[in-house]
Amino acid sequence: MLVAILIFIVILGLLVFVHEAGHFFAAKQSGMKVDEFGFGFPPRLVGLQKTGGRWKVVFGSKPIDNPEHTVYSINWIPLGGFVRIVGENNEEADDPRSFVNKPFWPRLKTLVAGVLMNVILAWVLISIGYMAGLPVAVDDPAALGNNARLEQQQVAIADVLPDSPAAHAGLQPGDLIVSIDNQHFANIPEAQTYVRAHKGELLHFTVKRISELKSFDVASLAEPAPNSGPTGIALAVYGRLRYPFFVAIGQGAQTTVYQVSAIFNGLYHLVIKGQGLKNLSGPVKIAQLTGQFAQLGFIPLVQFTAFLSLNLALLNILPFPALDGGRVLFLLIETIRRKRNNPQIEQIANTVGFLLLLLLMAIITARDILNTSVIHKIIG
Repeated sequence: MLVAILIFIVILGLLVFVHEAGHFFAAKQSGMKVDEFGFGFPPRLVGLQKTGGRWKVVFGSKPIDNPEHTVYSINWIPLGGFVRIVGENNEEADDPRSFVNKPFWPRLKTLVAGVLMNVILAWVLISIGYMAGLPVAVDDPAALGNNARLEQQQVAIADVLPDSPAAHAGLQPGDLIVSIDNQHFANIPEAQTYVRAHKGELLHFTVKRISELKSFDVASLAEPAPNSGPTGIALAVYGRLRYPFFVAIGQGAQTTVYQVSAIFNGLYHLVIKGQGLKNLSGPVKIAQLTGQFAQLGFIPLVQFTAFLSLNLALLNILPFPALDGGRVLFLLIETIRRKRNNPQIEQIANTVGFLLLLLLMAIITARDILNTSVIHKIIG
């Protein structure tokens, strides 16, 4: 678990750092004054600043000698990063380099640059995954096209019908079928033919779940319902999907767009329809998932990092105070009104929004901790 936590901290640091780097470079390119670009969160460990044509190292939280130049800092809490842009909270209106004194488009670009960087990072990671061989499950390998190579093919469980024999036995989507009654299968038709030929019998499944082998006895149905099968499972071919360099970049873009659409759809059901709150995960659950993907190998971990990057991007663009989307909303309101917003109202809204997000995170984290196997053993 300690290794999983360390990997999770590294991944989270990378995602937040890339996000803040987007804000930083967009602000600099727009002529805004950036006081500090920090890796990790304060208190400061060490800072680097250009003074008089030379770089000066500042240890601890000592005052900066030359506030006209950006401080590049490394901080004690290694969970991401931050950018302090002058005027980002509607203050310091007298400085021409202040965020509030820039036109609409430079400010909008600066606000959404972090989200864009996270999307680009996901695209790059997915493309790298396709070049190296990305784990996927497909219904028909022949439909992938001439440029695709599906290596290390295995028959996998793509879905398990509720209240089916497979569900009662404990099989889960994603399980790789090693054997059924000690019989091995090279493709889906072979496995389906065997199961149908032995319907009504007790079938012994050996599957690989993450990195361990598990066995299940499935009491198959002699007369299954139409389109359900004797065991109630849907099969797919699992393997490493590999593309040539330029094809991988295009496929990476398509997969990124597909995942963005899927996450937006999930957010729609979560926010608009009020569904899925029980499926939200906090740092504890994500750290556990990180450990599981790390056991699968480097490329699956890269794939998981890309998915987290997209989630971070799309959650940040929601029009909620304290998030990038909330700041974009305030910018749009100001543009429509043609009048600067009240900085106190913005500050209060962002503070309340931040506190609500912290409360939600605390609730989710507490629930994840109570759901861990360690707590269950202690309670038991």
